[in-house]
Amino acid sequence: MTTTQRHPDSSFPLPGEAPARWQSHVRASEIHSMDGTRIYYEAVGDGPKTLLLANGLGGRLHAWAPLLEALHGRYRLLTWDYRGLFESDSPPSRRSLAINRHVEDAVAILDAENVHSAVLCGWSMGVQVSLDVAAMHPSRVDGLVLLNGTYGHVFSTALQPLFTVPGIPKLLHFAVRQLRDEPRTPAVLRTLAKWSEAMTLLAFTLTAGRRAFSLGPTLRQYKEDVLGESFDHFMHLFQELDAHSVYHVLGEITAPALVISGALDPLTPARQSREMAKHLPRAERLALLRASHFALLERPEVVVPAIERFLAALG
Repeated sequence: MTTTQRHPDSSFPLPGEAPARWQSHVRASEIHSMDGTRIYYEAVGDGPKTLLLANGLGGRLHAWAPLLEALHGRYRLLTWDYRGLFESDSPPSRRSLAINRHVEDAVAILDAENVHSAVLCGWSMGVQVSLDVAAMHPSRVDGLVLLNGTYGHVFSTALQPLFTVPGIPKLLHFAVRQLRDEPRTPAVLRTLAKWSEAMTLLAFTLTAGRRAFSLGPTLRQYKEDVLGESFDHFMHLFQELDAHSVYHVLGEITAPALVISGALDPLTPARQSREMAKHLPRAERLALLRASHFALLERPEVVVPAIERFLAALG
């Protein structure tokens, strides 16, 4: 494995925003993972302890902004573009987008940074990645912060907020394949996102209050990232998330865990967080009534202090 210094992601600062303090502390690098795939990652801060931030599907560094602003002076925070997405290279086979490959990438980044162990913070897809790192490499994980995620099989455990409907997973696989293989899909989704942006931000007022309208640049950046050149792999990763599960080993993951959920999250419903917290031996749970799938961005005044308290208890 090799590591190479690069310039930070050109998307910072976000359009219309003044640079936050953490943005002047971004260092960008790349490594070659265990199978040779080049992985782009970024580091913020240079504290004595490390947090490895596992993104949601389509998320990037800016999705962690409230946590970066609070912790960059005390911690080193690392995150990466998943293989096949954005600045990271695509592996030669779609099958190499499986979750176990992302686990290998996470460990390769820790090795490149000379980090023996870290706290893993996962959001959405990153919850599955983080849990699998903890299951496969327990000595590398000091603790887990699990935001708005599930343990696996997302077409059964996610996207169905009230109850599971038989047959839905197969229908979702079919829909993903159709959308992925239709060349006009990104253009159609861009148009829909543009026309629905105002309604989306209005909906966020239910969870984020007046802060909702400051989320516009973040949502536009997310849209541009997802609907760009990585769209094919973005859609395939949904299927890999459904193929993956660590449910059967949750009881063996002994790292302390903070499980955070939003009652208004239709993508990874709060019942999945309850299920994870019930089976993880050393879990505590923060259940937010007024939060959706973006709890960190919507309710930073609650989520960030909770994470800080969890980190302090780890010592």
